[in-house]
Amino acid sequence: MTAAAVAAQVGGRLIGDPDVAVRGVAPLDRAAAYELSFFSDQRYAGWFAESHAGVVLVSPAFEHAPGLPSTRIVVEKPIDALVGLLSRFHRTEPRAVGVHATAVVSATATIGADVTIDPYAVIGEGVTIGPRSWIGAGAKVGAGSVLGSDVRLHANAVVYPFTELGDRVMLHAGAQVGREGFGFVPRPTGVVRIPHVGRCVLEQDVEVGANSCVDRGSIDDTIIGAGTKIDNLVQIGHNVRIGRFCFFASQVGIAGSSRIGDGVQMGGQSGMANHFSIGAGASIGARAGVISDVPEKETWSGFPARPHKEQMRSQAALVRLARLLRPLERLLARDAEASVSTVSQGPDVSATGSSS
Repeated sequence: MTAAAVAAQVGGRLIGDPDVAVRGVAPLDRAAAYELSFFSDQRYAGWFAESHAGVVLVSPAFEHAPGLPSTRIVVEKPIDALVGLLSRFHRTEPRAVGVHATAVVSATATIGADVTIDPYAVIGEGVTIGPRSWIGAGAKVGAGSVLGSDVRLHANAVVYPFTELGDRVMLHAGAQVGREGFGFVPRPTGVVRIPHVGRCVLEQDVEVGANSCVDRGSIDDTIIGAGTKIDNLVQIGHNVRIGRFCFFASQVGIAGSSRIGDGVQMGGQSGMANHFSIGAGASIGARAGVISDVPEKETWSGFPARPHKEQMRSQAALVRLARLLRPLERLLARDAEASVSTVSQGPDVSATGSSS
């Protein structure tokens, strides 16, 4: 794209040469003369000053900032403008419609129009796959599962039997959905697994990251609401209900029978104990441990998790406490030294007189 075409697409004001051509996107510090970048934060002024980017999207505050890039496009929100351009530079993965010769597809499966089934994929009995879906190499779809249209299973993803995936659901490599949950009952003769008769339902536009697991319900259904995005290495237990448009960062763990409202965000390595709830619009900080109900629209952090401001005050109090203790520790140390000195000198045995 030329600089002029970029400016026209993002609705920005062009400064410099309109004929400069770009064919890729890169950050300021490593962009080349044929690449597009952006600058919207003073922290990166040093990078901008030395950047070799051919065209830079800049916010109005930085349109005259000193720097090598002379072709600049002024927009209110450079990052948003760049996101709108990324599809023009994204290289799509090649795809051949049809069933590969090495794939195993049950005769009772129903395959929609324009579906791609890659090498060594396995499609079980009674499976339904909607139009334009793409089943990656080595992926498996268990018996009785229903996949909507435009579903994407990347390599080695596993859909366990009787699982439902809505339109445009995406499972990344190694993701597993619909497996039986972690449910056992101790008996005198040993531990017995609880049969899981509930379903696992992922509504439309759900995305599950690489090597993440979503368990099916034991007696209830596990349901992931529409538009929810799940990062890599996330575990979601049985009977969990998650609302629409939630975001879960890497290594989040949700224990069984939890309830999570719409629009909830959970930071990396945070966890939630079973049978608790998080209200709609709430945010959970990274590495927080939720062991009680979280009200709507609140931000909680720490372990055990509590309101973020309360958690920060608690941490600040600990820091102040350490400063308060130092003088006391020094005083106690001096007293201890004085006691040791007194003991080492021994008792006073001065003579009090003698007789002749």
